Amino acid sequence: MMNEQAPSYEELKVRLAGVEGELQALRDGQVSRDAESEGQFRLLLNQIPMVSVQGYTLDGTTVFWNEGSRILYGYTPEEAVGKNLLDLIIPPAMREDVGEAIRSMAETGTPIPASELELMRKDGARIPVYSSHCILKRTGRPSELYCVDIDLSEIKCAEEDRKALQTQLILAQKMEVVGRLAGSIAHDFNNMLGVILGCADMVLMEVGHDHPIYSIIQDIHHAAQHSADLTRQLLAFARKQIVEPKVLDLNETVDGICKMLRRLIGEGIDFTWLPGRNLRLIKIDPAQIDQLLANLCVNARDAMGEIGTLTIETENAVLDERFCAAHAGFVPGEYVLLSVSDSGSGMDRETLAHLFEPFFTTKEAGKGTGLGLATVCGIVKQNNGFIDVESEPGQGTTFKVYLPRYMAKAESKPRVASTKQVAIGNETILLVEDEPMILQMTTMMLECHGYKVIPVARPNEAIRVAREHPGVIQLLMTDVIMPEMNGLELAKTLQSLDSTLKCLFMSGYTADIIEQHGGLGDDQHFIPKPFTLDQLTVKIRTLLDSKPN
Repeated sequence: MMNEQAPSYEELKVRLAGVEGELQALRDGQVSRDAESEGQFRLLLNQIPMVSVQGYTLDGTTVFWNEGSRILYGYTPEEAVGKNLLDLIIPPAMREDVGEAIRSMAETGTPIPASELELMRKDGARIPVYSSHCILKRTGRPSELYCVDIDLSEIKCAEEDRKALQTQLILAQKMEVVGRLAGSIAHDFNNMLGVILGCADMVLMEVGHDHPIYSIIQDIHHAAQHSADLTRQLLAFARKQIVEPKVLDLNETVDGICKMLRRLIGEGIDFTWLPGRNLRLIKIDPAQIDQLLANLCVNARDAMGEIGTLTIETENAVLDERFCAAHAGFVPGEYVLLSVSDSGSGMDRETLAHLFEPFFTTKEAGKGTGLGLATVCGIVKQNNGFIDVESEPGQGTTFKVYLPRYMAKAESKPRVASTKQVAIGNETILLVEDEPMILQMTTMMLECHGYKVIPVARPNEAIRVAREHPGVIQLLMTDVIMPEMNGLELAKTLQSLDSTLKCLFMSGYTADIIEQHGGLGDDQHFIPKPFTLDQLTVKIRTLLDSKPN
């Protein structure tokens, strides 16, 4: 390949036109044909290093080989002259056709039209060129065929880069569309699901397992929960879900969900968990690890059917410059690697190329949303990580997720309520929610667990109630986005009246919208809508039992 900086395509066309003009002038007799003039002309052609010019007899024997040809094809003039064109630069698969074209030009005297070809260098590598031809007829001397070749490698690479960028742009646009869709429906959809889940929880508390409607209410609860999970998948894919990152040991987190994963994949699949030793800490929302692994394991199960092997592994990893150069988008550094391998059907290159696109699925209609792996990709990117896939048809698949090492000191773990009994309390909670059904439902959920609830629909009313309340209010539970002022402003106002007041924020809006209203810090407690009765009461109990900041 040429080492010099390649000119632009337009510059090459101008140079090619100049060379072709000189050749045409020689052919038409406008240039002197004596030996001195012809020598000067060949010297001129040799001084164009960026354009390859070769001369051949009409049987294909090389008679001229300029400096540009040496740079482009790797042969010196001494190596090339006297050799046949077919043996020098024509790939074996093309030799028969090119030989026929040369014979046709010799018989008719008419060169074939200029075209793009893929020719062969001395080392066997293929090289794309734009090739133009001219036949020189001279009195008393054999006619010669001159070829002018321009290296298109840089142009082809630029074209491939353009196509890759176009693909990335299309994918980004799809993500934007899904993100906007999810964001537009998330708030209202989550509020409605919250009411459904809350009502189902309350009914399930009142009826026994043997009651005729118990299984029906369970089905309602499961359907609502599935709908909530789908919304979270959309938000995770679009990287708009609200997360609560925590410093954690990935081994401990995976240990905690292995039982659930075993149930998820079924008894016929051999499940192996191989935790790495001395694993570095990472910072991520534990729920995102659950979501990520659940999606990868379901995908693996579907690829294997009822029988197979699924292996989850962790280890420390260091990505160097060489590795990242071979993996576009990766950044050198220290990571924790989470691998999920299966013995399933594997994937071909075409499938791998579309693997993380939203709504792309190889499953039958009705058996997949096409959001599982898009969700995984969204989670990984949201946490500044990377994902790599190794797969061959019939050879299974391995997903490798690289999550950045957490460099600061480990954070202390809060004590978590572990049973429903522990989640019961008697503290006073000021509940602020502008959606009437959510306000009523959340009040009932808390009161049935023993809490004294002061339900309020507006922030200004909440401030008045807090000032007039004769007793102590231990917790403010407030929506983030409301009329009059947002939940953060309300919390600051009330904490200025009582510095011991603890706050729990809730919202069904996406993370980007919450950010527009002030955002939530790492030290603030949050529960996303919709939430179940257990999720709510455990969260509140944990917060009330925690030490003051």
